Amino acid sequence: MREWDTVPYMDRTTKALEELLITVRTLRSPGGCSWDQSQTLKTLRPYMLEEAYEVADAVDNDDMDELKKELGDLLLHIIMSADICREEKIFDLADVADQVAQKLKRRHPHVFDKTTSLTPEEVEKQWEAIKAAEKKQQKKKFFDSIPAAMPALQKAWRIQQRASEVGYIGKTPEESKKKISLLLEKTEITEEDMGRILFLLADIARLSKMEPEKALRERNSDFINRFDQLEELLASRGNSLNDSDTEQMKECSAIVFNGL
Repeated sequence: MREWDTVPYMDRTTKALEELLITVRTLRSPGGCSWDQSQTLKTLRPYMLEEAYEVADAVDNDDMDELKKELGDLLLHIIMSADICREEKIFDLADVADQVAQKLKRRHPHVFDKTTSLTPEEVEKQWEAIKAAEKKQQKKKFFDSIPAAMPALQKAWRIQQRASEVGYIGKTPEESKKKISLLLEKTEITEEDMGRILFLLADIARLSKMEPEKALRERNSDFINRFDQLEELLASRGNSLNDSDTEQMKECSAIVFNGL
């Protein structure tokens, strides 16, 4: 028997989720917290996105203590959003959990309908095939499952990933690099040109088995860390970011940003 099938494990998990749900309902009930009572799906949206990014940061940093904390914060927003929908008689948390459980079972027939061993690649293809069939029945368009609010660079990568899963063949990395070079040689690069460059770079990343959003996030972090070092170096010389002259800034920047 698997650990998660045992009564003690399920009792502990169920009890913890029940306590969290009761806590959220208490906060939103009469006599609860005015801030929690005032929240709507739309007001919670930015906080939920922020928590999702903080989960991603914890994963990137391999910080398990922080990950436990951030997963809890994200779970709070999921439960509160679902309970707001319950209050408005749209659906409740049980509907949310049941829907995703049923979807997982439908899209893993090799596990739940029959015992068939598939490679991760075969599982992914099977998932997309079943997903496409479901969308066809629902009369949805191919890219409808990609959120409109997804960060643009991540979305460009996901669009091209999804297209490739059904046989679409775009440019090779060499063709994309050539096109990017031609666009960069223009005297004036337009916003449309920049969009095409970024879209092509996202596909180069996909074909190179890299996630562009993660690559850029790591570069951002590296720049911030080095800029912090620049500020410290200036301070060690009796200067600050605001009062350093151009020559001081250039000299210290060359030291800190060497190789970036």
